[in-house]
Amino acid sequence: MLNPLSWLYGGITDLRNFLYDRNITTILRPPIYTIGVGNLTVGGTGKTPHVDYLVSVFKKAGPIATLSRGYGRKTRGFRIVTDGDTADSVGDEPLLLYRKHGKIRLPNQPEVIVSVGEKRAEAIPRLLLAEPDLQLVILDDAFQHRAVQPHLNLLLMDYNRPFYRDRPFPGGRLRERRRGAQRADVVLVTKCPDELDLAEQKTIREHIRAYGRADVPVFFTAIRYGLPVDFTTSKPDDRNEIQKPVVLVSGIARPEPLENYVRKHFSLVRHLRFADHHPYTAGDLERIRRALPPGSTVLTTEKDFVKLAPLLAETGADRSTFQYLPIEVNFLDGEEEFRKMVLARKHERD
Repeated sequence: MLNPLSWLYGGITDLRNFLYDRNITTILRPPIYTIGVGNLTVGGTGKTPHVDYLVSVFKKAGPIATLSRGYGRKTRGFRIVTDGDTADSVGDEPLLLYRKHGKIRLPNQPEVIVSVGEKRAEAIPRLLLAEPDLQLVILDDAFQHRAVQPHLNLLLMDYNRPFYRDRPFPGGRLRERRRGAQRADVVLVTKCPDELDLAEQKTIREHIRAYGRADVPVFFTAIRYGLPVDFTTSKPDDRNEIQKPVVLVSGIARPEPLENYVRKHFSLVRHLRFADHHPYTAGDLERIRRALPPGSTVLTTEKDFVKLAPLLAETGADRSTFQYLPIEVNFLDGEEEFRKMVLARKHERD
């Protein structure tokens, strides 16, 4: 029944792309190297961990910046994230990146600028005005933000939700038709199982290239979880976790892989699911407290930590039973090739 609406939505995005492709609608081509990270589907492909990975790759090469819309924030316009910001003022994902990278001030370590701005074509010139020595801007969730033409377009696809089996919204989860993949310079298949074999990788590449460019490089990545980190000490907990009872709290787009991991490595008492980018309240803390049996721990994500930690401090609640799971991107193969590719594109631009 939703097929006609999907065709209508797909037609609207086709028209929009046509106007940009024919330069009828203005496109900004930034004067510095710019990498766009995005997807064709709605949410949940792992964009922020991959932006985090790119920051780690580039931050030693010169001053760099990340720029995102700041989804879920209560402010508008361009702003550079500072120590005084919260998830309400900049969004949870930019705040997470800032907590990990923006506060680093080591000798000879260039600064990582984290910024937000829903109109990125306007935000980039303001970034360069504020930080004229910038060497790179990484655009988070920008594949459909056609007003800016990045020098490298990275398209992310969740292994569990391939775009080539999906349809445009509302009949499916696509933000535009499948052929939007033609704008991708590189495709990263994310959240892959570690045991993904070469034959299946080849099949996935063929499906992707049926809608993208025939020569587009395709890489496969998985999510790796680290040791739980205490809210109070900010240190990893390296005790044997398999018998540790935990209440899992998550406010992310697709919590199923996280829940599966926690079931395997901990004793999962209960999973309290909140909506993606959920703004936690004192009432939520009370709900979490009531769900927590004696001797158990609240386990959450790093994205939720940046919102829960200040709320716990504000309400005077006990932080000692709260921990978060850090995550990082792991390439199944070809990581060195990928790094050389993104760095080579920067040198070509320079």
